[in-house]
Amino acid sequence: MRISEIGSPEHRPSHNASLSQLLSQLECSIKEGELLSPEKPLPTNLSSDLRSTLSQLSSLVPFSNSIKLQIWKLSFRLWNACVDLSNAAGVRASSDKAGEEVVKLRQVSADMLLLAGNVDGVPSPALKSASFYYKTGLIWHELRRFDLAASCFEKATDLTAKLDVAIISDPGERKLLLDLNIARSRTAWDVADRNLAVTLLNRAKNLLSGSAEHYKALGNQYLIFGKSALSKIKGSGVKEALKLMNEALDLFEKGLSTARTRNGTEDLKASRSKCLRFIAAVHLQGEEFESVLKCIRVLREGGGDRHPCLPVLAMKAWLGLQRYGEAEKELRSMVVNKGVPESIWVSAVEAYFDAAGAAGAETTKGLFLGLLDRCHVSAGAAVRIAFRVVGEGGSGDGARVRAKVAAELVSDERVVALFAGEAAAKDRTAMHAVLWNCAADHFRLKDYVTSAEMFEKSMLYVPYNIENRILRAKGFRVLCLCHLGLSQLDQAQEYINEAEKIEPNIACAFLKFKIYLQKNDHNAAIHQMQGMTTCIDFTPDFLSLSAHEAIACRAIPVAVASLSNLLDFSSGKAMPTTEVAVLRTLVTILAHDSGCEQEILKFMKRAHLRMSELGPDCFFGKGEVGRRERNWFAVNAWNFGSNAGKEKNYEACAEFFRLASEFYSVVLDGEMEENSIMVCKSLTLSVSAMVAAEKQRQVPLLDTEVKQAIKLLERAGKTLSSISSRTQLDEDQATAIKPNLFFIYTFNAYDLHGRLNDLGSQQLQLVKTFASSKFCNPNHLLQIGLNASQGPQSNHEVATFALTECLSAFLSSPSPDYQNIALIARRLISVASIHRGETDDDAVYAMYKQAYRIMVGLKDGDYPTDEAKWLAVTAWNRAAMPVCLGQADAAKKWMNMGLEVASKVAGMDTYRSCMEDFVVDFAKKHAQIDDDGESK
Repeated sequence: MRISEIGSPEHRPSHNASLSQLLSQLECSIKEGELLSPEKPLPTNLSSDLRSTLSQLSSLVPFSNSIKLQIWKLSFRLWNACVDLSNAAGVRASSDKAGEEVVKLRQVSADMLLLAGNVDGVPSPALKSASFYYKTGLIWHELRRFDLAASCFEKATDLTAKLDVAIISDPGERKLLLDLNIARSRTAWDVADRNLAVTLLNRAKNLLSGSAEHYKALGNQYLIFGKSALSKIKGSGVKEALKLMNEALDLFEKGLSTARTRNGTEDLKASRSKCLRFIAAVHLQGEEFESVLKCIRVLREGGGDRHPCLPVLAMKAWLGLQRYGEAEKELRSMVVNKGVPESIWVSAVEAYFDAAGAAGAETTKGLFLGLLDRCHVSAGAAVRIAFRVVGEGGSGDGARVRAKVAAELVSDERVVALFAGEAAAKDRTAMHAVLWNCAADHFRLKDYVTSAEMFEKSMLYVPYNIENRILRAKGFRVLCLCHLGLSQLDQAQEYINEAEKIEPNIACAFLKFKIYLQKNDHNAAIHQMQGMTTCIDFTPDFLSLSAHEAIACRAIPVAVASLSNLLDFSSGKAMPTTEVAVLRTLVTILAHDSGCEQEILKFMKRAHLRMSELGPDCFFGKGEVGRRERNWFAVNAWNFGSNAGKEKNYEACAEFFRLASEFYSVVLDGEMEENSIMVCKSLTLSVSAMVAAEKQRQVPLLDTEVKQAIKLLERAGKTLSSISSRTQLDEDQATAIKPNLFFIYTFNAYDLHGRLNDLGSQQLQLVKTFASSKFCNPNHLLQIGLNASQGPQSNHEVATFALTECLSAFLSSPSPDYQNIALIARRLISVASIHRGETDDDAVYAMYKQAYRIMVGLKDGDYPTDEAKWLAVTAWNRAAMPVCLGQADAAKKWMNMGLEVASKVAGMDTYRSCMEDFVVDFAKKHAQIDDDGESK
């Protein structure tokens, strides 16, 4: 800014030499400033030197008019130098140090005018000085040095405060006063002194002077403050913003009444419309929807405003009033309005869909497709619309409707065409992600129909090139899963075949396995499972997973084959689970299917073999885990043996019990001794099952098998001997060891030893041991005695001992079982008769005599009648031979025994009479023979 030449009045003589010196210093500093160049760094001490000089001059006031004039000239020279520096730099103000230094020089120039004061001959000196401060304050404000800006504006205000606005006629000067108030208000607003800012704007209303330009400037500042309040202040900000905007609207309308030019009128109308749009936005934020519609109605009817935001505001207002029909009309009007930018249209569609929900999905699709016919739409807009339509998760009918509409939208050829080419690669990936995520959400909700449709649509956005083949294969695999969930097995197989063509891997192989399972094609499933091991990315986990799938489908053969392959494949390698767990699972699976005893036995034997090879601790595990595994195999082997015995499958029964004995005999880490009782029971029952199997198949055991059975019994015998020798048994032992067990052991041991032609004494010792044990039972002894008394391997010593002991036990009973007693008596007589013959007639006679004594004193019927008759008849018949041989004494002995027994048997009276007659006749005959002999 340049100052005109001002005539210099006559200088009065200086009375103070220092004043001249200070003025000279001031002029030298200003000359230095005039020589500054923006290409060179500005000295940082220039402004401080000038300010120091001014400080010294201030102590010499008052000045003469000539001195004042000189200071004014120097001030303008400094100001003009600052203007030249700014213009040469091409920037009015800068944020760097050099820029701040220039502003400081400007403020020094303004301070010089303030120091000089009014000068005669200079018109409006106060306004000129105020303008320097105003312009300097504006630059400080731009540099965001609000404190310095406020100081400049306040000094300018003080300079103009005493002026009478009414007598100021110059438009520029009146505009300066208005701008000064607005600038000061703006600085107060930026330092959050909002009350002062609004107060200053209200004061500025007195400076309008009927100028349309003034109304516009002040109204714009009110509008700026309103927008700032709306964006930064929450809660009360809406009310504050509305108040400020209403003030702006009032100023624009008053300005219209004073406008004299067409351009001025158009500018004010545009500002008024802008203000009304912001007021509508404020009402919308405050949810005053009726007020929004009033503002829009005024804009459309009064000024014919067609701003693109009006349909958006109107639509949102109608949505707020839940009048979706009117909102849809506003939205459709945007389709034909080519002035609506794409971003605004998409935002409006999003807002409409958020409010209308699934019910607005079809409308959204139609509008978007309509927009495609009207103008070019970007791929990014299509992604945003698709994302809004599918929503973010959710379930139920609404989610399915949204997904269906989205599928129709994205499958439209015009929409797909938007994503063609490399330029749309990023948006194509985004669209694929939107559709994929929607499909995945429905898949998790088991809505496989919707999921399959969305996965298919996502494939439209996967290019057919090498880079995306993995993604395409992945899409085919998930489609296979969807159709598997729908039990559409043929379609699932088509998709997985396509995926395998693109990317053959273990995932494809496993899905084909699932399809065969669901088709109940077990052979194909097993073949597919075996083929998995040839895949490059195969891991043993897939065999375990195959077994789980087979179990879920109740395909027992497939599950067994999978786990068997897992055992074979992982032999000596790391397994996804322990070998014992796999074998346990195999046994458990087979146990659910009948007729699998041999398979179960095979895997039980394998478990025993692996236990022997690896050691119990390595196979079962250590601590409590190992004990549980060991007990599981032992208990289940026992149970399988028991079930096989019940089903009369004695060969399997023998094997299971033998395995049970092996598992029970395992001593793991931390245990003191084996479970000897269960070992003993398992061994005994195993041998018993071997003998039963022999009888069942009617093929005698081989000598090797007999010897093996004897060895098993010897192990069991050691346990039984130690238990039976104890004076007192634990409660658990007493419960576990039952008399039957000792009997079975003794019976089988006796039988097997007899087959090897062992000495009878060993068999006898076995029976004696049993008879002396705590577990001996007379009935068991009876059975042993009967068995020993007959058959090709009979042993009369064992039979005699067992039957004798048994007879003593029965007779000592409080309620003797005379049926068994009679049976024992007959069998003892038979054994003695066969093995002793006539050489030991007295022994046989003693047994008859014992039987007779037993019968003495019994009631009729206590002793079995048939057995009593047998005793009587056989005793009588034994006299036949002595009679024929003429052995009278022997004959009398047996005939008397027969008569004695017959006398105790009811119903033998006739027989007894005949016997007695025969005895009398025999005695007479024998006496006559004796007499004849003597006479001769």
